[in-house]
Amino acid sequence: MDHKIQEAVTVIDKLRVLYNLQLIDSRVDEIRKFRVNIPMEVKSIEEELCQMKKKLENLHEEILSIKENISKQNQNIKSSDILINKYEKQKNHIKNHKELYSLDKEIDYQKLEIQLSRKKIKELNVQICKNEEILKEKEKILKNKEEHLFYKKKELNNILLEYNQEEKILLEQSLYFSKKIDNSLLNTYQRIRNGVKNGVAIAPVQRGAPLGSYLAITPQKYSELIQRNKLLVDEHSGRILIDSELAEEEKKKSLVFSYKKKL
Repeated sequence: MDHKIQEAVTVIDKLRVLYNLQLIDSRVDEIRKFRVNIPMEVKSIEEELCQMKKKLENLHEEILSIKENISKQNQNIKSSDILINKYEKQKNHIKNHKELYSLDKEIDYQKLEIQLSRKKIKELNVQICKNEEILKEKEKILKNKEEHLFYKKKELNNILLEYNQEEKILLEQSLYFSKKIDNSLLNTYQRIRNGVKNGVAIAPVQRGAPLGSYLAITPQKYSELIQRNKLLVDEHSGRILIDSELAEEEKKKSLVFSYKKKL
């Protein structure tokens, strides 16, 4: 059997209801902000992985290019060896010193080409070793990043499931408290919430100033606030004020506080 929700009558009752609404709505804001930021966080990691993979591809291509250069140098050595053998055979059929001199010069030139190619091959092999070490290290980092992304997605999905459950309960509670105050006050609360950046319409006063503000209220207004005889509005921010003692009392009893402790 449904029970009629008793509407808040006294100022204290209204402040209690409003502050509970604020706690609930602020928590819902947090959950929704988290839900919006998740794709951005995952996308950021995925973009980082994409950049790392691109760098690895470039490194693979560079190593492949160096190996092709080594193959080319080895081919040059073979070509020089063939020419040297050819010139050595020609030396057996020369008829004058001029031809002998010319052949010897060609043979010396090809030997220098072989030395130069071998030197290049040695340098290229050193370069390959360095690049392969870098590649190995980067592949290890990439693997760790991919594992991190996998577990991060899993963790975020679990949190989302918990938050979805929490939000559903909070919205039911928000509806419950909304019915405990008159529509005029509820509309005022919602209007203030929509008009401030952080959505805080009910501000506890701590050390003489509303939470989140550097501008203190007057001693007279503070005196009126702690008497809890009427609803007071901060003239600077337009927020409804509540004394910190009453706010803390409601916070400890609130569903939001209890739910956060469980999570």
